[in-house]
Amino acid sequence: MANHSRVTQTVIYYYSNPERFETDYWVALYGRHNRFDHSHLEGKQNKGVTLAVRLDSEKSRENHHRIDHNYFGPRPTLGSNGGETLRVGTSHYSRTYSRTVIENNYFDRCDGELEIISNKSGGNVYRGNVFYESRGTLTLRHGHDNLVESNVFYGNNIDHTGGIRVINKRQVVKNNYLEGLAGYRFGGALVLMNGVPNSPINRYDRVEDSVIENNSIVNSGRIQFAAGSDQERSAVPVRTLFANNLIYNDNESEVFAVYDDISGINFRGNVTNGKAHPVVDPGVLHRKFSMSESKYGLKVPVDSSLATVGIAKDLIPVEKEDVGVNWFQKPEKSGRFGYGKKIAVEPGMDTLSQAIVVAEDGDVLHLNPGKYHVSKILKIDKSLRLQGSGEVAISYERSTLFELVDGGSLSINDLSITGAEAPDYQNNSVIRTSRYSMLNNYEIEINRSNFKELDVNKNFNVIAVAKGTMADQISISHCTIEGVSGAVLKLDSEVDNIGIYNAEYVSISDSTFANISGGLIRLYRGGSDESTFGPHLDINRSNIKAVGNASGLSSVPSISLHGVQVANIANNHFIDSGSVSVVHTVGEPRTSVVDNLFERTELEAIEELYNTGSSTAIVENKFVD
Repeated sequence: MANHSRVTQTVIYYYSNPERFETDYWVALYGRHNRFDHSHLEGKQNKGVTLAVRLDSEKSRENHHRIDHNYFGPRPTLGSNGGETLRVGTSHYSRTYSRTVIENNYFDRCDGELEIISNKSGGNVYRGNVFYESRGTLTLRHGHDNLVESNVFYGNNIDHTGGIRVINKRQVVKNNYLEGLAGYRFGGALVLMNGVPNSPINRYDRVEDSVIENNSIVNSGRIQFAAGSDQERSAVPVRTLFANNLIYNDNESEVFAVYDDISGINFRGNVTNGKAHPVVDPGVLHRKFSMSESKYGLKVPVDSSLATVGIAKDLIPVEKEDVGVNWFQKPEKSGRFGYGKKIAVEPGMDTLSQAIVVAEDGDVLHLNPGKYHVSKILKIDKSLRLQGSGEVAISYERSTLFELVDGGSLSINDLSITGAEAPDYQNNSVIRTSRYSMLNNYEIEINRSNFKELDVNKNFNVIAVAKGTMADQISISHCTIEGVSGAVLKLDSEVDNIGIYNAEYVSISDSTFANISGGLIRLYRGGSDESTFGPHLDINRSNIKAVGNASGLSSVPSISLHGVQVANIANNHFIDSGSVSVVHTVGEPRTSVVDNLFERTELEAIEELYNTGSSTAIVENKFVD
């Protein structure tokens, strides 16, 4: 246990446990009066908070630690609870006081889970921090008497970028700037939760005696009041002030969402250019006004009469260059594919295998016209783009053509792939992930390509993934896939029902699928955990014929979705296919099944496992017998 100690000018970079769901910390603070500052923490990939303040002994409480001027670099989506970047306390000790100051830190694309910061103790101060394109929120999850002031959130309209979530008693949230935040529900720009009556220590104390004032919310999603209201979370906010906040949207849209009785919130002196909401009137003035950029890059109202509404005009965001260490480079945004050298590949036996061995991360393999035969599994441990030129046909003789191992991502373009020479085994595939846990998230994109004769035996899948693997993105566009005895996308390996899943974003568009026994997609996220973002699914403008409805076999769903948080299935043509099955779990899922033509194909009623109210799904389609 340390007291009056300092750690500074330290870098921890992608130093992750190789087992994705083994839990650990990178930094843990015990004792009192310690400082962690001017350090660089980037790339934690396994489960567990990046930096934790521990309160599990009396000598670590009322600690007065200071965490300042640190760079918290990109943390990839974990796809599970346990991906927080910073946590102060735990639920067991959340009604004790930590009195930790977290100030002038920079959180850059910290996307691990819904809670970027998880406050679980009392008396803490979060001041002057910047959150840049970070998915999730600064969450006052447990603990009372915390102060959140003068923080800046830049979302740039990235999915699930959020602001501040308020729970518990005597919280003060003031002078914060929130711009371009696209999050909703618990991940919104500003969220006041409902609590649980006589709450156990690990659930939700109601919002009481709190103050939310002089914040500026600019071009951001919903401000949520009484969020999470349900049979358990029925304790509405009381004796809480919402005052002098400025809410501005270029499109003048309504931003308030109200889920329960909010008569316990006193609205006073707020101004918005958006639409009126009868529940929050008259404490919100609706008027037109213009914004300009302050010399510090923040948007402020031009009208001097609004000088006392929203943030102070002298709020200065901490710069990325002023945090962390000056001897270690901070990462810039970059794409996964196509930034390396170009390598020409000639047709023939195992020429593709040889090219992949010598290729480096980001390279593009240009396959010249002709026939390619592959006699060994192609291990992909780097980001590669395969680009066909003219007619390029690939056959292979192993149980899979490509195996993504840790660090691998694959882009396939303008290729024709046949499984006719694959071995007579069950559970073959074209692309599969490693059978072992993969620490790195990966991406697969397939464009303008054809797949056929994937039916030598049962359950021949196009893409099959293993437990403990996570795709940031899987996309199929302008492809033809036919003659498959398994599924096109088998993304249902996480079956422990604890909120873990295999893919964050899945996109299928402008493609044709025919004679596919195992369905187009099986995407599964089980359990009732509410700390993750996805999965997300888009299926658009595609033809789906005899998919999941093979002759002589019992029908299986053409599309099977369980626990998918955002699903958009639109403008598709289903013919003689298995049903479309959607099961909603938690998280107010957004499902839209619209403008599809169903010929001799069933759309099952959407099943709600937890929601006792009306379904949130939008379903508008045409059916033909």
